[in-house]
Amino acid sequence: MSRLLLIILTAGCFNYSCSPAKKTQTVIPVKDTTPVVLTVPTYDPKDDSASFIRKVYKQVLDNHISFTTFSAKVDLDYKDADGKEFTATAHLRMYKDSVIWVSVTGALGIEGLRAYITSDSVQWLDKQNKIYMARSVSYLQDAISLPLDLGSLQNLLLGNPVFLDSAITSYSRSGNHISLLSKGEFFVNSFTVDETDKWVQSSRLDDLDTTQNRNCYLTYAGYENKSGVNFSTERTINVSEKKKLTIKLGFRQYAFNETLSFPFTVPKNYKSELGQ
Repeated sequence: MSRLLLIILTAGCFNYSCSPAKKTQTVIPVKDTTPVVLTVPTYDPKDDSASFIRKVYKQVLDNHISFTTFSAKVDLDYKDADGKEFTATAHLRMYKDSVIWVSVTGALGIEGLRAYITSDSVQWLDKQNKIYMARSVSYLQDAISLPLDLGSLQNLLLGNPVFLDSAITSYSRSGNHISLLSKGEFFVNSFTVDETDKWVQSSRLDDLDTTQNRNCYLTYAGYENKSGVNFSTERTINVSEKKKLTIKLGFRQYAFNETLSFPFTVPKNYKSELGQ
């Protein structure tokens, strides 16, 4: 159970070795947010289609959520092809390009899992069984089947686009939605936004490697604006490769750019399980 809870918010492939630490207590003050520089592709302005793609793509980039710190309370619903399903509540804290901290509680409000994820390792405490585990985060690759690094995992949790490449080959319109088709290093991404605000509605990722038969469908809904940030409070992640799984995320509370702490201490009576 603890492994499944961890997978929900931290699964990804980071391709580094594990560097476990026995005690981590970090308080990070808010700094001025560094602007995110995103490259807009250059198209021939005489080409109407290319000009339209360029305009829409730029509007999507303009909606990119920039942050220094982020915290949230998230309702989790998990279901996989084997019939395993559960609900839980996660308290999420992030510092840009540095750390993701997660505390997961069950129905009675008892903490069952605490995780500390950096660019090169993932550590977690199974509080039910009193076990401390540390791994290279790459071991989670098979669980979610998405080649995420720390930055793209943070973007996924924020609701920013992931695997949206500037190499956009075509677009289509249906009702009040616009879909862009891009081809990146790993996926072909069919990315849909609403026509008015260019808010993300969905993203379908199909693996370029046909032997893996891997695809993922992300949806974004429940947009609201607090402090000038257009934020999707309702998300779904559907992954299909060898097995299928569905994760629903409901953001009940969230805040940007507050001073946060990231407490992670391993009790002396915990058993340690270290690995790659």
